Amino acid sequence: MATEATTKFPESDLRPIPQPPDFHPAIIVPAQNTTLKFWQLMVAGSIAGSVEHMAMFPVDTVKTHMQALRSCPIKPIGIRQAFRSIIKTDGPSALYRGIWAMGLGAGPAHAVYFSFYEVSKKFLSGGNPNNSAAHAISGVFATISSDAVFTPMDMVKQRLQIGNGTYKGVWDCIKRVTREEGFGAFYASYRTTVLMNAPFTAVHFTTYEAVKRGLREMFPEHAVGVEDEEGWLIYATAGAAAGGLAAAVTTPLDVVKTQLQCQGVCGCDRFKSSSISDVFRTIVKKDGYRGLARGWLPRMLFHAPAAAICWSTYETVKSFFQDLNGEANAA
Repeated sequence: MATEATTKFPESDLRPIPQPPDFHPAIIVPAQNTTLKFWQLMVAGSIAGSVEHMAMFPVDTVKTHMQALRSCPIKPIGIRQAFRSIIKTDGPSALYRGIWAMGLGAGPAHAVYFSFYEVSKKFLSGGNPNNSAAHAISGVFATISSDAVFTPMDMVKQRLQIGNGTYKGVWDCIKRVTREEGFGAFYASYRTTVLMNAPFTAVHFTTYEAVKRGLREMFPEHAVGVEDEEGWLIYATAGAAAGGLAAAVTTPLDVVKTQLQCQGVCGCDRFKSSSISDVFRTIVKKDGYRGLARGWLPRMLFHAPAAAICWSTYETVKSFFQDLNGEANAA
């Protein structure tokens, strides 16, 4: 019987089926939790905004000088002329005048900006990552919230940039503006800023998400099917395209914003009201329609690399937190 059984069921037929090389029944990889906490989004946004604005601050200073409307006769001024004028008059340090005001405003404002964008995008997209309308609307919500935080420090920053010694520093500017012009002066340009940044962020975020998606499809080696594993080059390229396009579209409103924030400083015109239409008419009357395009090139030169720096930094910090959350869940 034993012999028959052995013959009927040979040993070779009882061998286990070989498993694939990467199979190991003892290893279980838990699913990564890629959902970030609200505070993590705020930290990532704060770091990204601070790095972006600090790195590109000299270009922003040149742009502000080009856009400031003086009482004297206006002549066309290019980037080289503005740069040389700043260096000749006040020295290289003038390119960084007002940077501390930027630092105080950019961090908190971008924390609000990115966290509101992420939460709003998740709520409005309905699970569809290609929903451009959700990206645009989320960008508008983000900018309305962040501009309420950033506008006062942006005004201080611009006054210090063109102040030529008018103010001793950030706190001196804040105290004097409060005493001489009232608290409302800090928000004189808020309406213009929102009207500028609403289309800016709508164009920016829509372009960023679209270009990022297109680059992922063109270069799959930089994105292995999931957003967390995209290469930083994709973030930087998409950010630069988004920042440059959005900056070009909204330059006229940025000129108006600069006028309202710098009025009365170093010979700049002072306006009777913060009406956007009044400022538009003043600029066109004094400088023609070309005045509405003043500073468009340095504005693009600022926002394209700034957005590249900002998005790549933001996504990198996000990835760090995602890995951290995954390790915490695994433990």
